[in-house]
Amino acid sequence: MKLEGLDIDATIKEVESALKNEKDLSPSLKSVVTMLLLIVKLLTNRVGLNSSNSSKPPSSDPNRLKSTRKKTDKKPGGQAGHEGVTLKQIADPDEVETIIVDRRKLPKGKHYKEIGFEKRQVFDIYVSRLVTEYQAQILEDESGKRYVAPFPKDVKKAVQYGPTLKAHAVYMSQYQLLPYKRIQEYFTEQLHIPISQGSVFNFNKEAFDKLAPFDSLVKDKLAVSSVVHADETGVNIGGDRHWLHCASNVSYTYFLPHKRRGTEAMDSMNIIPRFKGILCHDHWTSYYQYDGCLHSLCNAHHLRELTRAHEQDEQAWAEKVQLFLEELNIAVNDAGGKLEKEEADKYRQQYKDLLKEAEIECPPPDEKQRKKGQRGKLKRSKARNLLERLIHFEDDVLRFMENTEVPFTNNQGERDIRMTKVQQKISGCFRTMEGAEMFSRIRGYLSTCKKQGMTSSLATELIFAGELPEFIK
Repeated sequence: MKLEGLDIDATIKEVESALKNEKDLSPSLKSVVTMLLLIVKLLTNRVGLNSSNSSKPPSSDPNRLKSTRKKTDKKPGGQAGHEGVTLKQIADPDEVETIIVDRRKLPKGKHYKEIGFEKRQVFDIYVSRLVTEYQAQILEDESGKRYVAPFPKDVKKAVQYGPTLKAHAVYMSQYQLLPYKRIQEYFTEQLHIPISQGSVFNFNKEAFDKLAPFDSLVKDKLAVSSVVHADETGVNIGGDRHWLHCASNVSYTYFLPHKRRGTEAMDSMNIIPRFKGILCHDHWTSYYQYDGCLHSLCNAHHLRELTRAHEQDEQAWAEKVQLFLEELNIAVNDAGGKLEKEEADKYRQQYKDLLKEAEIECPPPDEKQRKKGQRGKLKRSKARNLLERLIHFEDDVLRFMENTEVPFTNNQGERDIRMTKVQQKISGCFRTMEGAEMFSRIRGYLSTCKKQGMTSSLATELIFAGELPEFIK
């Protein structure tokens, strides 16, 4: 590994060689120097990690270079055939203001007739509150008994917030991820409606309760689907480490916060234990506890790990396998998402041959190194662990080349869970498990609606109208 022009690995080897040949050093000093060399190697390996060879985000890359666009002959703006979003006149404007020609300024002595209007439209917004007062008529008979007209069933208090206002607050909180204080300021300053942060919380809680039927229905939909993407990420709840689990596909999304990362959480979610299709994931071993389904591994993770093995461990085989997987992905895409059997067999054999060569360059630990009484597997290097995974899980690595529904990566699951990281950056953490559960259910519902072509604003309005979209029923 090189760092600022220095070959760290070569320098360490020189020091180790000199240390080995030095006869006058005491055993204790040799042990200290050996330990220091190990620390240096571990630290330099960590410094060398970036978004291309690990799961670190691109924003953490030191001195990250932004890609520059190549100059082309195309004119600035949208190109031919591009569906733009330019304003267009509509047939039914909300207001029409007629402008009359001032005939006093026209040349005199001529006759003028009206032949039509030239139209121009201005799109604007009017931010205002709408207060509806219900006046229930009271009748009284001759004996003094009163009869009051019934209010609408949802109008239960002398003063209350309406369903559209609640939906708007939930939309800003759970979809736009605005903090409660900023939502409070928006309603107070823009709409002149007094609202507390506690009220915003209560609106979210009401939406959470109303979405209980969605919670069970979407889990059933995912459990019987052909492909599910699974992923998990760490979240801070009340200052403690928890995990947000995600199960999703192109049509549905489900989130579950849990204190555990493994099978205890997956059993609580109750999707994967019932699932019989193909489960796409990044080889978290807990997923392999469920043998009722097939598995497909994320090759984006493999490419990053292969890059690290080549750059840091100088494993030549890793670069060859990386290029092979990239070439195979292009071939599958060019073939429409699936290779014919003969072509797939050819690539599978090439994969086996590459890993067979890799075994020579990166062999398993020598059993002679096993200490007396030592049990279990001998410690492997990261490169060796990766190689053994690629060998033992060959079908799961290559499943994408023979099934059109199985993608090359687990990006669907990672994309679905990504907004949770944005929420954590904005708010820092969830204060309570209740808040995390509210966010998870509402966010899963909004993600599902978006996948089905429904806007998030309409989706939140349906919640407080007491309805579920047709596609989830």
